Amino acid sequence: MKALLNEKYARTAAAVLRVFCWLAICFFVLVTVLACLGRQQFTLRTSTDVYEGAIYAESDHDWGSRGFTVTSSDNLRVTANSDDGVDLSTHIGLSLMFAVQALPGAAGYWFLSRVFTRIAQGKIFIEPNARCLLGYGLLQIYVAFCLPFVKLLICNLTNLVSDSQISMSIQIGPDKLFPCIAFLVAAYIIHYGIALQDEVDHTL
Repeated sequence: MKALLNEKYARTAAAVLRVFCWLAICFFVLVTVLACLGRQQFTLRTSTDVYEGAIYAESDHDWGSRGFTVTSSDNLRVTANSDDGVDLSTHIGLSLMFAVQALPGAAGYWFLSRVFTRIAQGKIFIEPNARCLLGYGLLQIYVAFCLPFVKLLICNLTNLVSDSQISMSIQIGPDKLFPCIAFLVAAYIIHYGIALQDEVDHTL
């Protein structure tokens, strides 16, 4: 255990994880841009057929002509309008639903990248680390319990102004609650350690 908890190894691992965090942030930004460009997959129901994995930026639904596409964790289904097409407002709604899912993920990795950066510098029991871990934990609670209803709201509002209609199934993950609590506890431990250190310093 002492070998695994060596400070040198921990700081090196933190530096590597910081790089992975920034790569994850870039990935989330990229897939959000692709979704806004109409590369997000959904099931399209027209008057003549049902197309699995259709995207807004195509008209013939030919899989061979596609480039990069992104998909959502939700089961998105779009019923075409009277012209068997997808309205622009529907595309905007789908893009918003994807963005509100991807951007919290990018924000979460940004919180973690700040923690790993400070750990790589040997700064562990400091208040900014506690705040970042607290922010990450609260953000994951929002993603698990509030985000599905936000996407459902966007879906309903989009259907009010669009001829083509979106339907979706939301997923609420109570199983994600325990990792969220773990980060909140870690934030409290660091905050408590800082308070003890301040108390010792004032006593001396």
